[in-house]
Amino acid sequence: MMAKLGRELKAKGVQVIDLSLGEPDFKTPQHIIEAATEAMNQGYTKYPPIAGFPELKQAIITKLKRDNNLDYAPEEIMVSTGAKQVLANAILSIINPGDEAIIPTPFWVTYASLVSLAEGKNVFVPCSISDNFKITPERLEAAVTDKTRLFIFSSPCNPTGAVYSKEELKALADVFARYPDIVIISDEIYEYINYGGRHESIAQFPGLRDRVVVVNGFSKGFAMTGWRLGYMAAPAELVKACDKLQSQFTSGANSIAQRAAITALQADLTPSLDMVRAFKERKEFIIPALQAIEGVRISEPAGAFYAFPDISSFFGRSNGSVTVNNADDMAMYLLHTAHVIGVSGAAFGDEQCIRFSFAASMDTLKEGARRIREALEALR
Repeated sequence: MMAKLGRELKAKGVQVIDLSLGEPDFKTPQHIIEAATEAMNQGYTKYPPIAGFPELKQAIITKLKRDNNLDYAPEEIMVSTGAKQVLANAILSIINPGDEAIIPTPFWVTYASLVSLAEGKNVFVPCSISDNFKITPERLEAAVTDKTRLFIFSSPCNPTGAVYSKEELKALADVFARYPDIVIISDEIYEYINYGGRHESIAQFPGLRDRVVVVNGFSKGFAMTGWRLGYMAAPAELVKACDKLQSQFTSGANSIAQRAAITALQADLTPSLDMVRAFKERKEFIIPALQAIEGVRISEPAGAFYAFPDISSFFGRSNGSVTVNNADDMAMYLLHTAHVIGVSGAAFGDEQCIRFSFAASMDTLKEGARRIREALEALR
């Protein structure tokens, strides 16, 4: 909705600063584009295998070993039309009516919607800025019931940028070891956009790998959002079920994108690393800029490209014509007063916060921060 309202304002000639987009503002690296062109010239324009080209599956296996020290076989890999379809395939294959899915909040909005679509029950575990937006082992165990079938989380996280350390994941893994019927979906789509060091996957822990669904893709780390390509690494039985489901929904993912993705995984990662360095530079501007506004609380994102400030201290305040009572009101206030587009934290399960993307140019971020400051300082 915010994007639609923003477009309407732009159409009226308003200079809108859009900090809502969850996609890199960089062009797909040239060598990947050239690989797609070559694939078309070589005739890769026919239906691909439903679960993905064998060569791409092997490239994913090599990547998982290289980057994550995880060992998978081809029958444990599946390629889909974006990580969102990977999530849909997995959740619809795992959840039966009445099953419970534990989701730490804030969370990517699609998780809960897909659980509801599968007629499951979402069990939300609130994690606030004081927790660095991470679930603790104690709160995880307290949420488990005899109906718990699934746990879904992301690291690095959208919308908070929180990243779980190996030690934190090990503590959660120790809880899961006591509940062998729970499947874990680990959304790792922001893996490469990590500012603190090596990415850690919960699939690494002994005894847990065979009930973890690792979700990843090409949109964020390779600036390939429009190519619509994601993949899962999961137990072969689950992959087989997802293959059946996908065969009826969409069949195989785009053949040309798949061939380009082989090159993305096998080629030099320098363009991706350069992109992450740019995001880090922007983060180092926008986080202090927001922290400097009296009343704003914000944690340092360790990954992804989002700032997720707690703006609840402004609730109940007015600029004389508009009163801000919640995060939805704040998003609308900033849109119409500052002409800055953010996304209400309510969409992600946290009604105290608002999400701003720093996947935008430094000039855009500087102007956006200036407008946000002026609009918030006008609330009394």
